[in-house]
Amino acid sequence: MKIERTKNEPLFHISKNENMTRWKALLVRVGGVFAALVIIGVMSVILIKQNPFKIYATLVTGAFIDVWTLLKDTAVLLIFGLAVIPAFKMKFWNMGANGQVLIGCLVAIACMKFLTDKLPDWLIIVLMIITSILAGIIWAVIPAIFKAFFGTNETLFTLMMNYIALGLVAYFSFAWDPRGSGNLGIVNLMTHHGWFPNIGNKYVLVIIVAVIIDIFMFVYMKYTKHGFEVSLVGESVNTAKYVGINVKKVIIRTLILSGAICGIMGAIFAGSLEHTVNTSICGSKGFTAILVAWLANFDPLVMVFTSFFVVFLNTGAINVSTVFQLKSTDYANIVIGIIFFCIIGCEFFIRYKIKPSQRMHDILAGIKKKSHKGKEGK
Repeated sequence: MKIERTKNEPLFHISKNENMTRWKALLVRVGGVFAALVIIGVMSVILIKQNPFKIYATLVTGAFIDVWTLLKDTAVLLIFGLAVIPAFKMKFWNMGANGQVLIGCLVAIACMKFLTDKLPDWLIIVLMIITSILAGIIWAVIPAIFKAFFGTNETLFTLMMNYIALGLVAYFSFAWDPRGSGNLGIVNLMTHHGWFPNIGNKYVLVIIVAVIIDIFMFVYMKYTKHGFEVSLVGESVNTAKYVGINVKKVIIRTLILSGAICGIMGAIFAGSLEHTVNTSICGSKGFTAILVAWLANFDPLVMVFTSFFVVFLNTGAINVSTVFQLKSTDYANIVIGIIFFCIIGCEFFIRYKIKPSQRMHDILAGIKKKSHKGKEGK
C-alpha cells in the first residue's frame, strides 16, 4: 500500500508560505531582477550583438533624460493604479479604468468647448472637475449595480464599458471638429479657457494630486471602517454577510470611489496635460495599473515605487531602441516583458513554498543507490 501511495503521489507539494519575512521577499525580488538582467544580457549579444553593459547603462540613463516627464508619467500611472486598488482589494475585477477616465475627459472637454465666454474661467474649471468626477462615477457604478443585484461578470462588463467610451470619444471627436478630420486638436489654444493653472510647470499639478490621492487611499484602506469592509468582502463574502455588512452597498460605494478617482484623472488630462480628448489618450495605462497595483500587493504607499519602476523600465527600454537605432520598439517590449516575467515569477516563490514529496525522496535515494553500486563495481 505504501508503494502504491508513493507511486501516485506528485513529485512536489505546493503550499502557502505564511512565514516569508519582508527581507526575504525583497531578496527574492532582487534575485528576480538579477535573473532578468542576465537573460537580457544574453539576448542582447545574440539578437542585436551589443555589449550587455552598454544596454544596461543606456536603460538607466535613458530613463532620466527628462526627469519631469518621468515624474509626470509615474504620477499618472499611480492615479490609475489607485483607482483600481479598492475594487481589486474587494475582488471586483475592474478592467474599466480606461473607459472611466476617457468619459471623464470627454465631458470636461465639452465644458471647455461649450461654456467658453458664457461663464467665468474659474467656474468652467469647477464644472469640469465636478462633471468629470460624476461621469467617471456613472461609468463605474453601472457595472457595480449589475454585479451587486444580478451577479453579472464585472470583468466583461467593465471591458464593454471601455469600448462604449472609446466609441463616444471617436464620435464626438468627429462631431466637434469643424474640419471633420476626427482630430479635435488642442481646445481653446488661444484663449486658454478651462486650462488649469500651472504650478511651476504643467506637470507639478498632477504630481501633487497623485500624492494627495495616495495618502488619502492609504488612510482610507488601512484606518477606516469602509476600508475594513472592503477587505472583509474581498476575503469572504459570506463572512461579511454574517457579521452584518451590506455587501451590495459596499460594492457600489467602492466603485463610486474608483470612478471618482478616474474622473479626476480625466479632468487633469483635459485641463492640464493634454487639453484635448482622443481614443489613444489613456493608452494601456488602465491595464498596466493592474500590474502596478498587484506588484505592490495593493498597498498605496508601495505603489509609488512600483509605478516609478514600471515607468522607468518603459522609458529606458524605448531609449535603448533609439540609441542603438533599432527599427522598431520590439526589442524594448521584449526587455520589459522579460523583467516583468521574472518579477511576477518571483511572487510565486514568495507566496508559496515547494517541498519534495516522499516519492521524490525515494527517486533520489534510488539514484544515489545506483550511483553508489556503480562506483563499487568499478
